[in-house]
Amino acid sequence: MKLNSPWLLGAALGLWLGAVQGHSAPVDFRKVALPFMEKYCYECHGGKKTKADLDLKQIKDDKTILQDHKQWRGILHQLNTGEMPPQKQTLRPSPAEITAFNQAIEESFARAEAKMPLDPGRVTSRRLNRTEYNNTVRDLLAVDYNPAENFPADDIGYGFDNIGDVLSMSPVHLERYLDAAEGIAARAVFVDPPKPATRTTAANFLEPGGYRSENGVRPVTNSPPELFVRHEIKIAGKYAFRVRAGATNAADAEAVHMALLVGDKELTNSIVTAGSRRGKEFEVELDLPAGEHRFSARFVNRDTNVTDRILFINEFKVIGPADVRTDFMRRVADVGAGKPDAIRVREVVEWFLTRAFRRPPTKSEMARYENVLSEGRAMVKDRFEAGLQELVRAVLSSPKFLFRVELDSRPDSPAPHGLDEFQLASRMSYFLWSTMPDEELLSLAARKQLTPNLGAQVRRMLKDPKSVALVQNFGLQWLQLQRLSTFQPDATMFPDFNEGLRKSMLRETELFLGEIIREDRSVLELVDADFTYVNRTLARHYGLENVAFKDSSGSRSGRRQQGGGEFVRVNLPEKQRGGLLTQASILTVTSNPTRTSPVKRGKWVLEQILGTPPPPPPPNVPELDEQHELKGTLRQRMEQHRSNPACSSCHQQMDALGFAFENFDAIGRFRAKDGEGVIDPAGALPDGRMFNGPSELKGILRDKKELLARNLTEKMMIYGLGRGLEFYDERAIKKTMAELAQADYKFSALVSSIVKSDPFRMRRGKESNEPLASAK
Repeated sequence: MKLNSPWLLGAALGLWLGAVQGHSAPVDFRKVALPFMEKYCYECHGGKKTKADLDLKQIKDDKTILQDHKQWRGILHQLNTGEMPPQKQTLRPSPAEITAFNQAIEESFARAEAKMPLDPGRVTSRRLNRTEYNNTVRDLLAVDYNPAENFPADDIGYGFDNIGDVLSMSPVHLERYLDAAEGIAARAVFVDPPKPATRTTAANFLEPGGYRSENGVRPVTNSPPELFVRHEIKIAGKYAFRVRAGATNAADAEAVHMALLVGDKELTNSIVTAGSRRGKEFEVELDLPAGEHRFSARFVNRDTNVTDRILFINEFKVIGPADVRTDFMRRVADVGAGKPDAIRVREVVEWFLTRAFRRPPTKSEMARYENVLSEGRAMVKDRFEAGLQELVRAVLSSPKFLFRVELDSRPDSPAPHGLDEFQLASRMSYFLWSTMPDEELLSLAARKQLTPNLGAQVRRMLKDPKSVALVQNFGLQWLQLQRLSTFQPDATMFPDFNEGLRKSMLRETELFLGEIIREDRSVLELVDADFTYVNRTLARHYGLENVAFKDSSGSRSGRRQQGGGEFVRVNLPEKQRGGLLTQASILTVTSNPTRTSPVKRGKWVLEQILGTPPPPPPPNVPELDEQHELKGTLRQRMEQHRSNPACSSCHQQMDALGFAFENFDAIGRFRAKDGEGVIDPAGALPDGRMFNGPSELKGILRDKKELLARNLTEKMMIYGLGRGLEFYDERAIKKTMAELAQADYKFSALVSSIVKSDPFRMRRGKESNEPLASAK
């Protein structure tokens, strides 16, 4: 028998284990659980009355308890938090009865899990989503290009855009993939190399600003003694710094000397011939690393009579890099260098296919793509670059690049078996980085040393800057912050809201999550932390005083200046803010355009933080804004709305949580009043615990460690596996929760446990009669 109650999904495993400790005697499900439900539950959930589409009267034993585990966890959650039976019921179970019922269910789970064979589940082969495609192209070919922006939007399953069962392939996708392959290949490989780029700066645009002549030639004397320009050098290499200069000086005066400098280093000191303001070009060549550089020409003859000699500057040119090959071409040049042509071609193809397909190529693949390179080369006068460009285009059009394919040597066997090392490397890299494996992962996989080093690799990958993908792709989707980009508060009510503030809100959350990951902090700090990140815009928005920002000279200043500017980490000694729940990004996306929404905020906490979604609203219940007869503050109007019996079931759980954050308006600013009324942020949870405001509520939520741990484990496991979770994943979930608790809830422990889990490291084939699970 399958329980049919989707609103009960996702409640926490183990929350009530403390209640059953000390009861060593076995408890019979039929003698304890069934009479309990008959006495307290059948009235609303049995026979003709099946509220929430839940008919408990159908249950005769615990044979399907694992298949129905999510619904059973929901029942336990409702019972143990005091939400069920409803408060209006006079007949309510005693603590002893609740404890016995918990024990009966938990023991049924334990017996069923002990008998259940290992099943790691199956992951549908799926295409790269748009983010993964862009990142993979970036790391494979070193191309600064985002072609996937023109691809169709990715569908969402279980809250994420990397779920295999919903990542469909359309004719539009195929067309865009072929177009992208052409464009990327042309950017990655130059068949006809361009001339080195030249950046020309006319004298009138050199720094410092000042006198500008009509003919574009600027004099340089003692004040100022030099002119300069700054350039950002993106590619390290050999560059030329060229200056066109002339001079005038008295017949008996010392010749004009000009020094060319890059940064503080003087590279040349030349005599500039007098008699021509147009002058001639002076050039120096040098190797430059990537980064910003200051190029300057200095008048050396200082402390003299200005009329004796004058240096005239016409223009600066920075030319380079001299090596116009792309980064990818330079990488390829090192593969098979100095070897006979046939061997070099083979090594280049193998090197590239191993990275593009995320595994070593087969013999047939090698033969095919060697032929692709050779034919492309023959078409353009035996130019190797032409063949390489054709190889790139062909590989990027291959399903083996576009899809994350995990070839299975036993596709029809239901018996669990491990992934190979390259498949495991790919799962790890797309989980934590949303991109292909790097050289270290591929090297470990080739030597079959990845599995013994999973923990060390997880820690390395989380420290890597590419782990920002886990923030942007897992974190922001989990928190539903993609909605922030389209949220538009009412301009008349919130005139201070603008795009700069919107971006600052999102950036705060990104930096906060990044520190949790990078510094391996406790995941409990997601709910309640004593730090955050703000720029000047957000500091003003939050009313934070004396935040030390850098001023324009680079020194620290506590002044509040206009503009957004840099973000700095700030400690939050007061508990008014701290953690995700009081960040402006969350408070804004859980509001309405004209006002706050305690319902949305409470529902968001239940769903995204605790994993205990409320029941759906009954049909034909009017929205609060449609009930014009309701008067008073928002809280008073909500109480009137909740007095409707049809509304109370939904709002019992959500409203108390939402009103705790009512001191924050619809764009996250703190306030003391709602209109003319003073805001009351106090409340009580269904289990009777009282709180006054967000600080006390966050403390209560942080104490719900098991709920928080289970929800985050489930969300991250769904994202990491690219599929929904099933009853056979319960063992892995429980193990991850236990290991997370043992590690003081450190973030790396969560990720390491998931990566080492059976569902992540193993697979099974598909039986002929096995249905595919549908994404939700």
